[in-house]
Amino acid sequence: MLNSLQIRINQHQFLTHLRTRLLNLHKLLLDTERINYEQVWGQVSRGELLQLVINHQQFAWLHQLSELIVQIDELLEADEPVVAAAIVVFLKDIRMLLTPNQVGTDFAMKYDAAFQQNPDVVLAHADVVTLLTSNV
Repeated sequence: MLNSLQIRINQHQFLTHLRTRLLNLHKLLLDTERINYEQVWGQVSRGELLQLVINHQQFAWLHQLSELIVQIDELLEADEPVVAAAIVVFLKDIRMLLTPNQVGTDFAMKYDAAFQQNPDVVLAHADVVTLLTSNV
């Protein structure tokens, strides 16, 4: 049986790996959305892209994924151990969000479109799903 310290270490490692994989997925989705934007409006600088990500409706769907990454950061920085049930609920939320669907939520539809446009998104998604199906 694992002691509480080992459980906390395992949770921290798992959340760190999850964060890394979600960041990679987020970057690929951002790159894909940037390409879509630039096809219509022309090339943008990094500074302009940052402003677009923050303020432009075309990039707003990515905020949900950004928020999940921030939540992981908060879990990693928490002084108290994370309750296992809270992690289970959090992982369920991630699974639900990362379900591409042509007729679902705005995120699901745009995520599905990114799947169709960028095979690297599919691979990054598979990396996240593989981790999510592993033991915490």
